[in-house]
Amino acid sequence: MSNERMYQVIRFPHVSEKTARLQAASNQYAFEVRTDATKSEIKQAVEGLFEVEVESVQVVNLKGKRKTFRFRPGKQNDWKKAYVRIKAGQTIEELQAD
Repeated sequence: MSNERMYQVIRFPHVSEKTARLQAASNQYAFEVRTDATKSEIKQAVEGLFEVEVESVQVVNLKGKRKTFRFRPGKQNDWKKAYVRIKAGQTIEELQAD
């Protein structure tokens, strides 16, 4: 997989209290990924970008919220989130919670 495609698959890390607990407890990290990305592409991208070994990938498709914008109904975009578990003893330094 090319470097350009890796950066397109992994859009950015998803940081929240839940993901901080997952990092500490089970060595899992959460990323927002492209909606057309597959599990194997996500695995290759994380291994290539962060130089870690991926154990498993779980993917969640999230529906966009319904909102009103200036009194007009609308909808935010749907998006995909990937939970990536890496091998024990490895970390992604850039995403460590302080």
